Amino acid sequence: MLEAVLWDVDGTLAETERDGHLVAMNAAFEQLQLPWRWREERYGELLRVAGGYERLLHYMETEPLAPPSMDERQALARRVHLLKNRLYAERVTSGALPLRPGVRELFDDCASAGVRMAIVTTTSRGNVAALLGAHLGPRWQGRFDVVVCAEDAPQKKPDPQAYRMALEQLGLSGSAAVAIEDSRMGLQAASAVGIPVLVTRSIYFAQDPVAEALAVGPDLGTVTGWTPAADADPAAVRVGLAQIRKWHETHS
Repeated sequence: MLEAVLWDVDGTLAETERDGHLVAMNAAFEQLQLPWRWREERYGELLRVAGGYERLLHYMETEPLAPPSMDERQALARRVHLLKNRLYAERVTSGALPLRPGVRELFDDCASAGVRMAIVTTTSRGNVAALLGAHLGPRWQGRFDVVVCAEDAPQKKPDPQAYRMALEQLGLSGSAAVAIEDSRMGLQAASAVGIPVLVTRSIYFAQDPVAEALAVGPDLGTVTGWTPAADADPAAVRVGLAQIRKWHETHS
């Protein structure tokens, strides 16, 4: 029986990467008078490195204008990342990042049915609070039984640390939950601890190979374009809890 829905954040709850983190990162570069700007395509390539701080260090490995020593690079990466997170929070608070279609409705489905929810991400707690606070209000955390963020699980996806921690705190086996992710890295992380995964494809991971997913589709706001087909309710216009339960039962 499905007892919990576990949510990734970036790209899953909202298209935060292109419309949030990338914009904030370039603004941070500008404010710190650094000669770098990331284009959309280049940022998509850099997203293969999980974690904003780690992504900056990776970028500086081949950037001729980066500081020469690792200590200097780490200090600069921390400075840029902290400023980027502040600018990102300001952007989210302004209302620039809507939730993806169907997300809020599935939140409500789970609340009505008594299905527990968790946030399982390796982005920072501040970024999560900014996004969900803007959409759910200051008591957003009360909607979730467990919130696991980068500060709790420093090993980035595809490492399963964050999902393993969430299952431990929920007191559940992986088979009693479903994870909702947007990337292969997230799919691998959840699958490693036995959690079946729904993949709602996002802009930057639209072509990720995710054959092992429980179901794959464009977003939760539509029943078209899903594999396997969404067919729990012929009258449904979105992927709701009933459909997710059906997919989960088939997997079990």
